[in-house]
Amino acid sequence: MRTVHTVAELRDQVAAWRAGGERIAFVPTMGNLHAGHHSLVARARVEATRVLASVFVNPTQFGPSEDYARYPRTLEADAAGLAAHGCDLLFLPAVEEMYPFGVEAAVRMHVPRLGDSLCGAFRPGHFDGVATVVTRLLSMAQADVAVFGQKDYQQALVIRHLARDLALPGTIVVAPTVREANGLAMSSRNQYLTATERERAAAIHETLRWIEAGVGGGAAVGALETQALERLAGAGLRPEYAAVRLASDLSVPDAGRREGLVALIAARLGAARLIDNLLIQ
Repeated sequence: MRTVHTVAELRDQVAAWRAGGERIAFVPTMGNLHAGHHSLVARARVEATRVLASVFVNPTQFGPSEDYARYPRTLEADAAGLAAHGCDLLFLPAVEEMYPFGVEAAVRMHVPRLGDSLCGAFRPGHFDGVATVVTRLLSMAQADVAVFGQKDYQQALVIRHLARDLALPGTIVVAPTVREANGLAMSSRNQYLTATERERAAAIHETLRWIEAGVGGGAAVGALETQALERLAGAGLRPEYAAVRLASDLSVPDAGRREGLVALIAARLGAARLIDNLLIQ
């Protein structure tokens, strides 16, 4: 696996692959990689003949009191894991490469409505930062396919929206969430949890399944959301939201709607903020 640090090097390699008739898939990450990220690389390998990944902890998607400074950075292990799972090229840019005029002077992206609710309401400006860095990365990589995880469901919708609206190159593929044995969605922030908290965090996926069963049984969505918050609090979590939305655009469904829905939860536990979702079947 080759590692490059500049946009010029990245584009030279992509251009060489494309001249040779190769199809290219891209997996953007913030590092501290785990089996969930490796599953995205595996999916990228199915989609293309060449796989490139990026590791960049993006400062513009963290709020002033969030964990940018302490976000886990494990570059040596990340590179080894990517190479072992079939990645051909690692793009490892500095902040100055991503934001050549500085973070404060950077052009910002905003995806209205999709980026303003749920996590967007609890983390103001977060999805502006996500949209900003993903727009830059997709433009830099010029890949045929970009692969993201379903665990960040709202993020995936934001990215699909901006990619279509701006006619960015490549197709957006969203791959399934990878889970721990107890149902906890794999996340880099899970390492903030103690062993006891990891077990307690299983209540998130259990509650999502409970919501799904309630929707299937004809329960009112509003009542399910209220009771889900109570279930999470009773399990020792500090829930921010438990919501049932239209899977297509996160709008509030009409009363009685039973199809095309997604359940989403965000909750804090110890030092971690955890999110998860479930497409309701």
